Amino acid sequence: MLQLVETTGYKIKGVRNQRSLEEGVYIMSAVTDTFEHVKAVIQSVHKNATSRDKINFYNSWAEHYEQDVAVLDYRAPSLAAHCISSHFSGEREAAAVLDVACGTGLVAKQLKKLGFGNFVGIDGSKGMLELARQSGLYQDLKQVMLGEEPLPIQWADLFDVVVIVGALSDSHAPVAVVRDLCKSAKPGGYICMTTRSNQDNQEYKGRLDAELKQMEKEGLWTCVEVTEVEDWERAVTEHEDGYISGAVYLYKKL
Repeated sequence: MLQLVETTGYKIKGVRNQRSLEEGVYIMSAVTDTFEHVKAVIQSVHKNATSRDKINFYNSWAEHYEQDVAVLDYRAPSLAAHCISSHFSGEREAAAVLDVACGTGLVAKQLKKLGFGNFVGIDGSKGMLELARQSGLYQDLKQVMLGEEPLPIQWADLFDVVVIVGALSDSHAPVAVVRDLCKSAKPGGYICMTTRSNQDNQEYKGRLDAELKQMEKEGLWTCVEVTEVEDWERAVTEHEDGYISGAVYLYKKL
């Protein structure tokens, strides 16, 4: 059975034989970029229940990912990069940067413009990692499922900057992964994180805020900056209009 959702000038085809139902395969055929198309794409990924479904979705979406998030006016990669840049005082070209949930490399592209040049990326999607590899920005790329497997033990205390953009939400990564991010940073290194502040992510954001503060109480890191941003990206849920808000966190490992 083939289900076809049509939007203005764009078709999203969801293959619905038994195998594709199990794997959560989504095939996108681009005619033109429209907000309604991108909205439907984003809503479909949040409906996926299992990690396997989400990975298969991102593998299928990788080719169109950057053009689709551009339609959303997705500002998080740029906001995170400039937050890091405003506080980092070391040698940027030599600084080791761990880009967690790197996707196709949007954050690394922004940091490259700001003088950084030594990137290691991880993501759960092979499709996204292949496009990140083609960017030529990364010295190393690894497939890692956040929350299901730890970061490599040899990365402990290794990176000058650890950054995660777009993955801190209930549908993607558990709050506990921030402890792995902290472990991977050098003492004195920076950890930059982003999350959405819209209605659907409020419970997760509350748990995230509590964990970040708890880690500060434990003496693991200190808060450098928290920036709430009103116009984070265009809203895609049925009950929200205009732009949703988001937050950028910057911590320094002790």
